[in-house]
Amino acid sequence: MVNKVILIGNVGKEPEIRHLESGSALARFSLATNESYKDKNGEWQQVTEWHNIIMWRALAERVERSVRKGSTLYLEGKLTTRKWQDSDGNDKYTTEVVANTFRILDKRDNTQQQGYNTPLPEAEPFQAVSSAQPAAVSKPKVETEDDLPF
Repeated sequence: MVNKVILIGNVGKEPEIRHLESGSALARFSLATNESYKDKNGEWQQVTEWHNIIMWRALAERVERSVRKGSTLYLEGKLTTRKWQDSDGNDKYTTEVVANTFRILDKRDNTQQQGYNTPLPEAEPFQAVSSAQPAAVSKPKVETEDDLPF
């Protein structure tokens, strides 16, 4: 069975960061995703969906350092549903995305244009190949009919 969510969207408000008694950090924020479509009259419509995001520990600490309202994020996680009771004792349910990875998609210059006082750090770089030794160049493999998977 699979429970996987992939979202690209904009942070709706400054993330709320809490540090629990255990020392674990918890980040909560909303993420807006947009969908555009043409209605039956041929006019473009845009629908915004809001997602409640939760991040724990090191991810929450990274959010605290680098994510701001308006940041564009790519994130992956899973859907969870919590049951709680309101002040009248009625059962309520909340569906959240518990993220296990994210990447900031903003450009450094773009965040400064949005009025942030301090520049946001770059997203973590992909693994780079060392320039000390050039990578070996190999000939591309020529596939024959026997190599095809179907």
